[in-house]
Amino acid sequence: MIGLPKFDRIDINILAHLQHNSQITNLMLADMVNLSPSPCLTRVKRLEKCGLISGYNARLNIGKLVSHIVVFTEVSLQDHRREDFVRFESALKKHSELQECHLVSGGCDYILKFTTRTIFHYQQIVEKLLGQDLGIQKYFSYIVIKTAHTREQAAVKELLEYGSCPLPYDALASTARQL
Repeated sequence: MIGLPKFDRIDINILAHLQHNSQITNLMLADMVNLSPSPCLTRVKRLEKCGLISGYNARLNIGKLVSHIVVFTEVSLQDHRREDFVRFESALKKHSELQECHLVSGGCDYILKFTTRTIFHYQQIVEKLLGQDLGIQKYFSYIVIKTAHTREQAAVKELLEYGSCPLPYDALASTARQL
């Protein structure tokens, strides 16, 4: 990724700690990554500025707030031109119930994740999408009965150590192994 500053093991540790607990104080974070508070805050601001930290949020337990269902939907489009994908994706963005939209390889074009109040509500959304002439050839719905496991964060250290690293210098892989 062009334009990103260089990163080291301290930056990776900062990212991992903030991902785990974004409410941690700068003083506690600095202590955890073995820095004084001022340089730690400077690094956090740099990570925010370059876009690696895109925000801080609260994770809500929706099940305690309201009764709802989660539905995964496989969608296949009739045509596969760029404008077909753009039109479909643009229409989806208008639905706040859509949590995720992934263009995938394999037996379908997209996998979607919806959270709605009821199956009827979900079906209304699908019927609205079908009525918009978005080129949907077929769709399959999978209603979640039970979520056996969920992980809110990606394993930053493990991804940097074992995966291809988008960060802009070769020493990062060896630095990540030292963590």
